[in-house]
Amino acid sequence: MAIDYRENDPSLPLDQLADLYRGSGLDRPVDDRGSLERMLRNADVLLSAWDDDKLVGVARALTDFSVCCYLADLVIAKSHQGQGIGRELVQRLRSRIGDEIPIVAVSRPEATGYFPRLGFHWVENAWRLPRRK
Repeated sequence: MAIDYRENDPSLPLDQLADLYRGSGLDRPVDDRGSLERMLRNADVLLSAWDDDKLVGVARALTDFSVCCYLADLVIAKSHQGQGIGRELVQRLRSRIGDEIPIVAVSRPEATGYFPRLGFHWVENAWRLPRRK
């Protein structure tokens, strides 16, 4: 099976994207099409992975292309985990933004063991202001 990778395609099928997020457990507005469309449209880097016509992975990042990059989402379909798709998406993000820009990611508790395998380092000096609704 060959995975096809695409960059900055804001026309991802929203139904498939919502299903991908639902399966991941990430807290995203999967039932609000307008929010999903804005998430795609306003990402600075949007990478997707496809198995034929099925969306199996997404990396969505916000960056200034100068000093920082926030990897807002790294989502791989459960059926395709363990195949290197997440690693490839992060490598493609790194290629897109350059080696001099650090990438910051926030992980769900169950995924904290995954990010070190990609070369991420734990930081203790981060703060989060939660959503109001």
